[in-house]
Amino acid sequence: MNDYLKWILPVGLVCLGFIAGLIFEKFILNKLKRFATKTRLPGNEILFLSLRGIPKIWFVIAGFYAAVISLQVSQVIDNILADILQKILTAIFLFTVTIALARLTASFVNIFTQRTEGVSASLLSNLARIVVFVFGILTILQTLGFSITPILATLGIGGLAVALAFQDTLSNLFSGLYLIISKQVRTGDYVKLETGQEGYVTDITWRNTVIQELPHNVIIVPNSKLASAIFTNYHLPAKEIIVLVEVGVSYDSDLDQVEWVTFDVAQEVMQKVSGSAFGFEPFIRYHTFSEYSIRFTVFLRANEFLDQRVVKHEFIKRLHRRYQEEGIVIPFPTRTVYYAEQPFSN
Repeated sequence: MNDYLKWILPVGLVCLGFIAGLIFEKFILNKLKRFATKTRLPGNEILFLSLRGIPKIWFVIAGFYAAVISLQVSQVIDNILADILQKILTAIFLFTVTIALARLTASFVNIFTQRTEGVSASLLSNLARIVVFVFGILTILQTLGFSITPILATLGIGGLAVALAFQDTLSNLFSGLYLIISKQVRTGDYVKLETGQEGYVTDITWRNTVIQELPHNVIIVPNSKLASAIFTNYHLPAKEIIVLVEVGVSYDSDLDQVEWVTFDVAQEVMQKVSGSAFGFEPFIRYHTFSEYSIRFTVFLRANEFLDQRVVKHEFIKRLHRRYQEEGIVIPFPTRTVYYAEQPFSN
């Protein structure tokens, strides 16, 4: 009977820790959340999301720790077993702290990537989690009495074998980091690959780059392939893009009048059409005496790659209507065939 009585206090301490954890999460932590929301403390949402479910575990660990101490005092378990149990509880506590720190670090990285244009969130946040977990595991091993120096040496040797085995994976990982650091490709950029596919970069993960085409199809490109590929980034060095429109007028046209009318229409498009770069001064340049027309190029500017379609659409419509009003002829290909008369022979 006395043996059973010795277990009452340890069990009660574990139950007390569990109940205290529930009370802390349900009442105290919720009040702290409301208070932080009202006072608009910076980073409060990230902090509470990182601690989700963790404090309750800490209280339970504290209850078990107190129970082990009480069992040791009452001599139910010896000092060696108590020391082992305390180390296990400490390791569990450190692992939960590592989880909370990994969440917190990843959240801060996500905030940084959201505020920094074109930086991929998934790759950097996952790397931050991995770094925190590696340091956390090494700390736990050191706490349990393992010497981490031989472990690091073993990891160094084993890392070489892993690097050889996962050469493609590591190549994609470092290529993704290179793309982000060099800022050759950023999330949100519109790119066109040498193979012809084009679209918006939506994410750069640890293995591949995700490109979404205009029909909402998704192109998956390994980072190593993209890093060594020839591609066009229509958002670098700036999003604004020059729009070239080829036009031809008949040889009977007054070129000064054509230039003035075309410039007037182009300026109207730059000022009124959504997607055009407001403030840009359009201009035209004659360049070719073709077979049936005098050809020139109109230079407009759009805010980004896709906006050029709207700018071209509106410009061609308005220019065609204005040419009709002004009597300017846009010729189409014609061919005149002359037959030489030859005398008939008997």
